[in-house]
Amino acid sequence: MCVPWATFIEVYPSPMARPSPAVEHILRRAGFGATPEERDQYARYTVPSAIASLLTTDLLKSDIDSKIGTPGYLGITVTAAFSPNTVINDARQRWLFRMVHSATPLVEKMTLFWHHHFATAYSKIQGTYPAADATRMMATKRSTDSTGMRGQIELLREFALGNFRQLLVEIAQDPAMLVWLDGRLNVRNKPQENFGRELMELFTFGVENYRETDVYAAARVFTGWNLRITGTQGTPGVTYAFVYNANQHDPDPKEFSFPVYPDGSTRIPARAATAGMQDGLDLIAGLAIHPETAKRLARRLWTWFVSEVDAPEASFVENISKVYLDNDTEMKPVIRAVLMSPQFIDKKRFYQRYSWPVEFVVRSLKEVGPVGFSANNAMTPLANMGQQLFEPPDVNGWELGPGWFSTGGMLARMNFASTLTQNQRFILRDQARAEWSGGTAEALLSFVLERLSLQTPAEPVRAALINYINAGGQFTGTETQLLNKTAGLFHLLTGSGDYQLV
Repeated sequence: MCVPWATFIEVYPSPMARPSPAVEHILRRAGFGATPEERDQYARYTVPSAIASLLTTDLLKSDIDSKIGTPGYLGITVTAAFSPNTVINDARQRWLFRMVHSATPLVEKMTLFWHHHFATAYSKIQGTYPAADATRMMATKRSTDSTGMRGQIELLREFALGNFRQLLVEIAQDPAMLVWLDGRLNVRNKPQENFGRELMELFTFGVENYRETDVYAAARVFTGWNLRITGTQGTPGVTYAFVYNANQHDPDPKEFSFPVYPDGSTRIPARAATAGMQDGLDLIAGLAIHPETAKRLARRLWTWFVSEVDAPEASFVENISKVYLDNDTEMKPVIRAVLMSPQFIDKKRFYQRYSWPVEFVVRSLKEVGPVGFSANNAMTPLANMGQQLFEPPDVNGWELGPGWFSTGGMLARMNFASTLTQNQRFILRDQARAEWSGGTAEALLSFVLERLSLQTPAEPVRAALINYINAGGQFTGTETQLLNKTAGLFHLLTGSGDYQLV
């Protein structure tokens, strides 16, 4: 029996299974929103089970990369063979694809977080080495590279929920970072200060906790942590890898103004140059477990997951710092504690974060639909919004919060919403028709609102949307009306100010 649309709406307010508001909040913050299929899945989850599911990383073994270029997924556009290991635009498309389709969205979300935290720009690498080599240093997937190189983003993905101390060691030895912060040039007779400074200022405990004398000491610690190039640059067989050059290491003691060792000692002792790599490992370990590093990470996680409107609560910082230190800098327990915290799940925190451009684009693709759309078509809009993957503007990363929303940036978001919804208009029409057998303007609006994870519109806004649906003639659900009005509603709502909050 065919149930009239209006009757169905009246009896069953939600035609699609929908997660609780708290679970939807988790999906926006710990992921990038959800597709209709994912929302149906998570409709059966409690808050703890949703968090447990997102923290599961075993699914990484099921590689979503194998779906790139297949029907039913976000498309890609290439001029030759798709080569994300050597072509930076292909690497950007690959990462966007993963954000949209990965079964472990929290891993991709934390990879993005670390990309900002350890901000490294492809442009400087490419200005130093051939473009294909620079892409490999930034993005290459080890299992698909002939030499087994691992790009920085793959490193961040591997350690997305891993041990922070070990991540610091890996970052210090990462070829892209060795170029970005000039570690490749750090030698005994001319210590290079960039990495040591940023290790303390940006990567760990912050600028207020060290002195300029510590910067020079840190530079000496990392003398000899250089880059080895094997093979001919610009050829597929060339490799870039960390190398410890003992003959370029300063073996003398290094004194700091803060404790380096658990016993409170501030002095890294003199060592033979052959054993001098331990200097860097000691400094990294001391910084990783410093109480101020724990607090700084807690505050950053507050901004990333909880709120950009309210200042971090002292109880939150204290609790997350304790979890971090009690778990030997392992990040999975830390993220679990963040997501389970009363501050995170508090309803007043919903929609208190400003969506990064890439978050906005991925959420739109997941909730409006990606099929038939190319990841490449998001690259220029993303740049116009103020964010290009693999290209943070400087060592501080991107300007966050309201800084995303320049006039041009907001216009770019609205234009992207228009482009995407026009691309998806026939699919959206068919989905609307399949969900309902006929109905009213109110029913169509309810259908669209059910698909989008945004705040319930205020009554004047809802009335204006109903007026839009009825403009040009009373809405009766004809094919033309469904085609134009369904896409139009998705455009208006995804391009709205409310949709820019997550």
